Amino acid sequence: MGIKESMMKKMLKKKSLKTRVPKGELELQKKWKEGKGSPLCPIPEITEPGIDEKEIYTIIEPYSYCRIIYDNNKSEFVYQIHEPALSDKEKEVIALIKDSLQRTLEYELDKMEIKDKSEYLKKSVDSFIKSREMRLEASTIQKIHYYIIRDYVGYGHVDSLMNDDYIEDVSCDGTAVPLFVYHQKYESIKTDVLFEEESDLNSFVIYLGQRCGKQVSVSTPILDGTTTEGHRVQATYGTEVTTRGSSFTIRRYKEKPFTPVEIVTYNTGSIEMVAYAWMLVEHGQSMLIVGGTASGKTATLNALALFIKPGAKVITMEDTREINLPHENWIPSTTRTGVGQRGADGKAAGEINMFELVKAALRQRPEYIIVGEVRGAETATMFQAMATGHTTYSTMHADSVKSMVNRLENPPISTPRILLTALNFVIVQKHVRVGDSIVRRITQIVELVGFEPETNELITNTVYEWDQRNDSFIYKGHSFHLDQIMEMKNMTHEEMDAEMRRREDIIKYLVEKEITDFREISNLSVAYYKEPMETIQRVRDEMGWIDPATLITNQEEEGGFSFGT
Repeated sequence: MGIKESMMKKMLKKKSLKTRVPKGELELQKKWKEGKGSPLCPIPEITEPGIDEKEIYTIIEPYSYCRIIYDNNKSEFVYQIHEPALSDKEKEVIALIKDSLQRTLEYELDKMEIKDKSEYLKKSVDSFIKSREMRLEASTIQKIHYYIIRDYVGYGHVDSLMNDDYIEDVSCDGTAVPLFVYHQKYESIKTDVLFEEESDLNSFVIYLGQRCGKQVSVSTPILDGTTTEGHRVQATYGTEVTTRGSSFTIRRYKEKPFTPVEIVTYNTGSIEMVAYAWMLVEHGQSMLIVGGTASGKTATLNALALFIKPGAKVITMEDTREINLPHENWIPSTTRTGVGQRGADGKAAGEINMFELVKAALRQRPEYIIVGEVRGAETATMFQAMATGHTTYSTMHADSVKSMVNRLENPPISTPRILLTALNFVIVQKHVRVGDSIVRRITQIVELVGFEPETNELITNTVYEWDQRNDSFIYKGHSFHLDQIMEMKNMTHEEMDAEMRRREDIIKYLVEKEITDFREISNLSVAYYKEPMETIQRVRDEMGWIDPATLITNQEEEGGFSFGT
């Protein structure tokens, strides 16, 4: 027994030696003392007077964190990035590794996926450290991995901003000027990130061009493109166009698109409005979403397009890829800029504009045509497609139905007013002020129901309207398009009311279950299309909801009041 006990002790001792935390990491943990951030990236406490900490959240665990502070002295929010601090020795090692990588990296790296690139770089770094017999702490190696991958695969010291899901836009106005971001919670906010040297900013703009597959230089100082991840980039090089130095604006592409659930969650619209739009999308009613810059037009368009029936042929046309759908029978297309001087037709060699994409789409027998934004000659073609029975969705810059009609009728669009009757309904979306916050709201849903030839006026009907006083949405009492669907499907008013309640319950279920994945939402709408009664019963049973129709019947039998939604 004594021999066995001593052997067990030896085995346990060996095991504990293998699994012990490296000395460097222990020291980091002692310094950190379970504070904010992580042992690799501790976030120091604020000691300056007049600075309030509002929020800290993780961007890339355990390397990158964001802290939002409020500077009472300047009355402004500031977005701070916290990354692992490097010692002088660690900086020297990283510089040495970068120098080696630039001379030894294989050309195939460009063709790899991001995950493969990261693994390849990690192996290259480990191989370099091993070949030089460097004795480095485990924490130091982790930091080196992070910074090498950040600079070679990511966006350098802007990478944390590009990985923050709350950020919509990243913009730089020039050399030694803080970068600004548009944050979903704090709107336009200054960051503590800046390019101190002109050469660094110029290099970064060239790098952005490379990621977009385009060249930018003194002779062609304006860059307009899309990165391989789908981020939209507009940049200028040097002081040729922008006097403060190179500049750029990156509009981040969301891999997870805005969904109907988020329309309700953020109070952009109500459950009833989403159910109404769902009904019209299913029955092929054409739609235009109008609003100002960054009012969320494309996001709402993408959200409502999730209700398109599976199997329907969908073709999308955009200047920059933003729409993301789960449909298999979907052709996403984008415009292409040309090269060289523009000819007599105003086009450069090799240019493919929106007008040509819309024309090409009509030859492919689409059931749904989605145009990212209309602003020129393609608009007339799009309205002709509507008039010939193609369901068409698009966005446009306008702040009301009246200003939309004015833009459509006048150059450069010049669409005849009679052709506008092919459009079924318009969603007006705006940036509005609610309390101290600027938010996005669908302020109106307006139906276009006819044309008065004597007065040359369009006949419109407002179905929903936003009430600014209490930040709520009001149903105006009647929908002509729902009446048309009732007539087409030979439904009674009671049957239509029941159908709308079912759809409202589906959306309410998604909201309460916090289902925001666009594929899950699409799957549930597909299930409802196939087996509506079974699907809604399953949803109501799960949530413990009573079918309002049953409640009406029971109360009528008892001589009670009638049910109202």
